[in-house]
Amino acid sequence: MELCPYLNFKGDCAAAFKFYEQLLGGTITMMQTYGETPAKDHAPADWQGKVLHARLEAGGKVLMGSDAPPSMFTPAQGMTVAISVASVAEGERIFKALSEGGTVRMPFQKTFWSPGFGDVVDRFGTPWMVNSGA
Repeated sequence: MELCPYLNFKGDCAAAFKFYEQLLGGTITMMQTYGETPAKDHAPADWQGKVLHARLEAGGKVLMGSDAPPSMFTPAQGMTVAISVASVAEGERIFKALSEGGTVRMPFQKTFWSPGFGDVVDRFGTPWMVNSGA
């Protein structure tokens, strides 16, 4: 069994996944647009280049997502993508990149459970918790 987050975007899934790929040192193993499917004739012209499905593999884990049609899109609510890394320096690097253009909900700092933790909503609207080890 594989459990993984599936993120919905309001038209910027490709940009988000390219950013996550670089940031997390992963690989996009699939990115298919609405225009590349047998159902392309049912998608509006301005949605042909939007992402129907994307899959990113990083660190043995998977993150998936797509662009949700405007009538079906809702911002992420009640969930957060949690990422744990071995070092505080790596946690700070990731948190800083996710924070650029985003909203910091808790600055990256030492907590009673971690030498480095932060909570941020990135510029694409995805909430993240970054937790680091020693």
